[in-house]
Amino acid sequence: MSAPQSNRIRLKLQRPSFTLDLDVHLPQQGITVLFGASGSGKTTVLRCVAGLERAHGLVHMGGVVWQDDAQQLFTPTWQRKLGYVFQEASLFDHLNVQGNLHFGLERRKANAQALDHAIDLLGIGHLLGRRVQALSGGERQRVAIARALAAEPSVLLLDEPLSAIDHSRRQEILPWLEKCRDELHVPMLYVTHAADEVARLADHLVVLEQGHLKAQGSAITLLSSLTQRLIEGHETAALINAKVAQTDPQWHLAQLAFDGGHLWVRDDGLQVGQQVRVRVLARDVSVATLEPSHSSIQNQVQGSIESIVSDQHPSQALVRIQVGATFLIARLTNKAIDQLALMPGKRVWAQVKSVALVQ
Repeated sequence: MSAPQSNRIRLKLQRPSFTLDLDVHLPQQGITVLFGASGSGKTTVLRCVAGLERAHGLVHMGGVVWQDDAQQLFTPTWQRKLGYVFQEASLFDHLNVQGNLHFGLERRKANAQALDHAIDLLGIGHLLGRRVQALSGGERQRVAIARALAAEPSVLLLDEPLSAIDHSRRQEILPWLEKCRDELHVPMLYVTHAADEVARLADHLVVLEQGHLKAQGSAITLLSSLTQRLIEGHETAALINAKVAQTDPQWHLAQLAFDGGHLWVRDDGLQVGQQVRVRVLARDVSVATLEPSHSSIQNQVQGSIESIVSDQHPSQALVRIQVGATFLIARLTNKAIDQLALMPGKRVWAQVKSVALVQ
C-alpha cells in the first residue's frame, strides 16, 4: 500500500454519552492541538490513534497506514511507531531516572543514541541518578517525554501532560515542548482544554464538541475569529506572529513587528530577528476614533473594524479590528460602540494596554 500524502484520522465509535464521528487531515509537522470541553472525545481520539481503543475507520500517521478497515488492516499498539505521554508520568518508583529510561529503552528496542539525544534535548542529564520521588511534577513529565522520544516515534501523542502540574511548573515545561517541536520535527497530537496552552503551543487546531468536529485550521486564524468563538469570557484573545525588530536597552523593551504595525513588550532577552508569538486579550484593547495623544498606552495601531458581534453579557460586544493582515479583538460596552458610532468599515485606533509574549 502506498504511503499517504498527509496524516489522516477517520474514526467512528459509539459511546454512552456521545458518538465519536471524526474525519480530519492533519499537518505532517508541528503541534496539532485537540481542543474542547471535557467529554468531547479528545482522549478517545488519541487512544484510537495509538491503537489502545478500536474505532471503525482509518488512521494514517507518519507516512504509515496503521488502520484501514476497508483493507482489514489493524496494527497493534506495540507495532506502531509512536510515543505516548499520559497525564501522569507513570514512572517506576523503585527505579531512578536512568533506570526508568533504560527500562523503556529495552522494552521498545529503542536506539541508545536517540535516548541520549532526548536526554540532552530535555535537559535532564543532571537528574539521571535521582529517585523518582525526588522529582518535581515538571521534571517527571520531562523524563516521560524523553522516554517516549527514545523510541524515535513518527508521531508523539500527549494527553493533557500538564494538567497535574501547578502553574509555575507548567511554565517551566512549555519551553521544552517547543524545543522538541522545533528541533525534532516530529508531528505531535496534543490534548488540552487549557486556553493558555493552546495559545502557546498550537500550530494547527482541531476543536471537538460531543465527538464531532466543530472547527479546524491554523491556531492564529481560529483563535482570532469571532464566528467560531472557541474561547469565551476573559480568555478571548487574538494571536499574532511577529518578529523582534529592535530592542531598547534604556527602557528594557523590545519592539515586535507584524503585518500591520508593531508592539512594544518587556525585553527578557529577546534577540533581533527572533520569531515570536504574542497573545492580546480582548479585555486589554480599547478603541479610539481619533489618534490618541498624551496617553500612557504606548501600543497604538490603526486599522478598520471588520465585524462586531454580541458578547456573553448583553452590555458588551466584541469588535474585530483588521490591522494589515493581522486581527485584534476588543471587548467594548454597547454604549461605547453606540456613542462612537462604531460599525464595520470604520477606521479606528486600537490601544493595546497589555501584550503577553507566549513564544
